Amino acid sequence: MPLRVTFLGTSGAVPTTERNPISIFVAREGDELLFDAGEGTQRQMMRFGTGFSVSHLFVTHHHGDHVLGIPGLMQTWDFNDREEPLAIHTPKGTRRQMKSLVYTLGNRPSFPVRINEVGPGDVAYRADEYEVRVFEADHDTRAVGYALVEDERKGRFDRERAEELGVPVGPKFSKLHEGESVELEDGTVVQPEQVVGDSRPGRSVVYTGDTRPTAATVDVVDEPDLLIHDATFTDDRTDRAAETAHSTARQAARIAAETGARRLALVQISSRYAGDVSDHVTQARDVFHGEAFVPDDGDALEIPYPDAEE
Repeated sequence: MPLRVTFLGTSGAVPTTERNPISIFVAREGDELLFDAGEGTQRQMMRFGTGFSVSHLFVTHHHGDHVLGIPGLMQTWDFNDREEPLAIHTPKGTRRQMKSLVYTLGNRPSFPVRINEVGPGDVAYRADEYEVRVFEADHDTRAVGYALVEDERKGRFDRERAEELGVPVGPKFSKLHEGESVELEDGTVVQPEQVVGDSRPGRSVVYTGDTRPTAATVDVVDEPDLLIHDATFTDDRTDRAAETAHSTARQAARIAAETGARRLALVQISSRYAGDVSDHVTQARDVFHGEAFVPDDGDALEIPYPDAEE
C-alpha cells in the first residue's frame, strides 16, 4: 500500500526563487492530505502533479508562510465545482482566524467545510488503518505538530506450517489470518498463533511545523519512518533560532536521533541559505546517523514498511 510524501514547499518565512513557502502533501491509498499551505501552494500542486483532491488540511499555526495559500485553494476548488467536503484542522483558539481565511473573498464555498480545533494529545483524524495525532510545538504563537501513524498490521501467515497441520487450502486460511481458530475434519483445532506471526508495525510520518526542539516530538511515536523537522538555521544562528522559536539543523538531528527516526527531512530553510544548504546536512549528520537531507521543492518520497527488507 503506497505512502508518498511530496515536498511542495520547503522555505522559511521568505520564499526564494528555488523554494516556496512550506507545504507537505501526503498520499496514502486514495487519501490525500495537506499539511500547511503557504503562499503559492496550489501552483506547486499543479507543477508537481499531486492533484487537488485533498480531503483534510492540517495547519500547524497561523503565520502567513503556513496559511496564505488557503484562500487561493478555496477559490480554485470553487472554480472547479468541488462538491466533496473538506476538513481543516487548526490549533485550539484559531477557529476565527481560519474562518477569515476560508471566507476572505466574501463568498461561501460551494462545498462543505468543517473547521476542527485540535490540541496536543488529540487525534485530529481517524481513518480505517491510520490516525493523525497532534502534539505540542514550541513556537511564538499557538502551534502544534502532526504525526500520521498507521495501525499495526497482521503478522505473516505461514502457509507451509498450516498445511503441515492439515489445514486445507481455502477459507480456513483466511479465518486463521483474521485471528479465528478453525476445526479440522478429525476434530483437531488449530489456533491462529500456530500459523500467524507477530503483528508488524505500520509506517509513520512526523511533521513538526515551526518549533524549537521539544520532547513532545520525541514522545509522539517511536522510530518514525520520516521526521520532517524545522531546521531554519545552522549553527551560526543558534541564538537567533532560540529567539524566533525555530530549530537549527543540528538540533533537529538530535531530536531525530532521540526518536530513532529512519530518515530526517530538514525544512523551513531560511532564505539566507538560499545558495547553499550543505552546512545543514553536514551538521545534521554529525549527530544523526540515519539519512538526513534537505529536500528540494517537488521531491517525493515513497515510505516503505519497516520490515520491507526482511
